[in-house]
Formats: sequence, structure tokens, C-alpha cells
Amino acid sequence: MSKRIWCGALLLAVLNLVRLFAAPGPGAHPNFEGLWNSATATPLERPGQLKDKAFFTPEEAADWERQFIDRNQESVPEPGAKNAGTGTYNTIYREFGTRTVKTRRTSIVTDPADGRIPALTTAAAEVKRRRVDAMRNPTGAEDTGLQDQCLAFLTAGPPMLPYSYNSNYQIVQTKDTFVIHAEMNHDARIVPLDGRPHIPAGIRRWMGDPVGRWEGTTMVVDTTNFNDADGFYGEAGGNFGWDRNLHLIERFSLLDPDTLLYRFEIDDATAFTQPWKGELTMVRSTGPIYEFACHEGNYALPNMLRGFRASERPENNPVGR
Repeated sequence: MSKRIWCGALLLAVLNLVRLFAAPGPGAHPNFEGLWNSATATPLERPGQLKDKAFFTPEEAADWERQFIDRNQESVPEPGAKNAGTGTYNTIYREFGTRTVKTRRTSIVTDPADGRIPALTTAAAEVKRRRVDAMRNPTGAEDTGLQDQCLAFLTAGPPMLPYSYNSNYQIVQTKDTFVIHAEMNHDARIVPLDGRPHIPAGIRRWMGDPVGRWEGTTMVVDTTNFNDADGFYGEAGGNFGWDRNLHLIERFSLLDPDTLLYRFEIDDATAFTQPWKGELTMVRSTGPIYEFACHEGNYALPNMLRGFRASERPENNPVGR
């Protein structure tokens, strides 16, 4: 490649960045299109040892990242160990993330100030207790977790929270629509930007009814009309449920060309004793996103139920005769 062509290509790349991230003029908005990844070493809730510390220093963040990587190394069972686990995914399948969020917050939860999810209401706590009890010995598929049923995943949310793998998203943006495709569980949220109201209250959806609007350079997504999913945030297995009164506000903005700031607000008075907020950063990814075919390969669900039924049989009749 000649020097002239190389310089021309470099100039074109710089101009494209300037065009994308220059202060938007009237009617112009940032371009969020592309692939994003939210895997991070930052926990959802602030660990107890960090107490009231909301942010890491650069040195503290680097030390936390080293500890996080060390904790997630593949463990090798000791020779002769009686309990070596059941053979779940090893680290080659995992994507824990190796860096804290770019803001260096010590937790994804930002409000309350202690970085912890507020307590459930008395009624919600009872629903959660029943759900957890049922999942410990399910009588049928409906008693298993939402993730086991391929119905809802932490990554898709909403809100969209990182998991130990497949924390990938693709955003497609047009003049009147904002589409968020989550790799797991291949969910696509289609957010209209035409000013329409929410659908009637009698219509309920697993991922709610989103409507979007621009506030300057920030995309705001307002979601209501959730269904009753028989569970609440913190459900066993790392996933969560919600109730029909959840009102969710999400905000998408760009910190820099390769960093998306994602903020969310949870308001659900019948589930939590107070509203709460969170934020995380996502980094641009080269992709691609592959289909997450959960049901097609969900051999675990019937095998789990067979295992529970087998555990109920008398010891003198292990094959159920």
C-alpha cells in the first residue's frame, strides 16, 4: 500500500470518528449500532469488605481485577477427593470478564448508597421462599427456575445484567426504532421512538412493553406491563423474576467511541422496600453473535426432574420397581 493511500485511509477513519462523536446538531443523535459486551469483574452488589467505598482508585481496581482472575481459575480436584463436583462447565466456556466497569465503581448497584439491593417486601419475600423451596425439589418443569425453563435470563433482563458467559448484545438503531438483541436467550426488544403510549394495562409481557425517547444524547427506555413471573430479584441460580408492578427506566449513553454507559432504575413497591438504581459499562465487540438455542438443547431440564424423582425412591428400590 502506498503512503498516499495509507494516509487517505487513516484520514477517513479519523473523520468517521469525528462525525460520530462530535457534538450532535439539531435532530442528530449518537449512533449506538454495533455489538457490545458487558462481562465485568465488578459485582452486582458491593462486597461487605468494601462497605461505603463507592469507587476504586486505579490501583485498587487493578488489584481487584487480579484477585477476580485468580478466583476464577480452573480448580483441579485433589487426588482421591470424594466430592469433585458434577462436571459443570469449565472455564473455557465461561466469560467472567477481567476488568472492572470503566467508571471504577465497586458495584453495579449505585443506589442505595451501600451498593446493595434493597430488601424485599414481606409479601415478596414469601413468594421468593416458595419459589426457592419448589426449585429445591421441583414436582414439574414449572417449579424450576426461569433460566432452566429457557424463559428468562439475567443478560436479557430487563434490566440487562452480566452473566458468566454470553453477555453480548447487538443494537440496531433507526429513526423511529431502537432494537436491543440479547444473545442469551436470543431475545430482541423492539423499542418504538414515535411517541406512542404504553399498551393497555391488561396486556402483559415477559419483557414488558418498552417505549423510548431521546434526552439530548441519551436514549431513555421506559418499560411497564410486565407479567407475574412468580419470583423476585435474587432467585436461586443467579436469575430473577419480577411482578406486574415493575416500572423500569433504562438510559443508554456513550462515554467514548468504544464504551456504552448503561444505567437503570427499578421502581416496584410491591416487590422492594424502596426503589434502587444501577449502572455498568459495555465495550464494543467484534462479534459475531451466535444463536443461543436454549430449548433445542435443553436436555438438563428433563434430566433434572428424573434426578429428583430418583432421589425420592427408597434406597432398597433404586430403579423404581
